[in-house]
Amino acid sequence: MAKQTKAADVRQKTKDELETMLLDLRKEQFNLRFQRATGQMEGVGRVRYVRRDIARVKTILAEQARSAVKS
Repeated sequence: MAKQTKAADVRQKTKDELETMLLDLRKEQFNLRFQRATGQMEGVGRVRYVRRDIARVKTILAEQARSAVKS
């Protein structure tokens, strides 16, 4: 992923794509935490973007689940 993901871009993805994206973001978050712990981290701002992208994807997945229950 480049920088921060836009919510409109995330909303266009299917549920499977969102779950895959969430898994990738969590792996990236783990790797960033590991880099920080070992002192190898260079771009400290990336942690913030990844954390927010995870929240964005989880929010949109929850919105889709709620709309599926209403329908």
